[in-house]
Amino acid sequence: MDKIEKLVHKFYWEKDINCARTMLLCLSEQFGIKLEKQTIHAAIGLHGAGGFRAQCGLVEGALMFIGIYYSTLGKSEEETVAACYHYADAFTQKFSSLRCYDLRPNGFTAQDPPHMCEKLTCEAVKFAIQFIKDKTAQ
Repeated sequence: MDKIEKLVHKFYWEKDINCARTMLLCLSEQFGIKLEKQTIHAAIGLHGAGGFRAQCGLVEGALMFIGIYYSTLGKSEEETVAACYHYADAFTQKFSSLRCYDLRPNGFTAQDPPHMCEKLTCEAVKFAIQFIKDKTAQ
């Protein structure tokens, strides 16, 4: 198990937090950015829009982090918006959708076990890390 897989597993199974907060925390650790508690609290309902199965929390968490990280780099709002747009486009190309409903393995049932998206989360975190590294290197 690599570092990202261990972090995701810890956040899901030991802390029982959602995908958006898991993404934020993994990215903050990777890039050495301290997150305020208020930021973590803001992502509480961002797992498919509070379970509505809309935009995936993995996307939302990454977009929040891009905004935070780009501001620490002194990037303009226009640069941040462009990076978020390109992230959404790249995520869609890689994973085929931005919607939780489409991305969740086996869809949704009343008998769903917890943290069904653990494998997808690991892939999405690694994807986000590489995207951010590539974009900020330009």
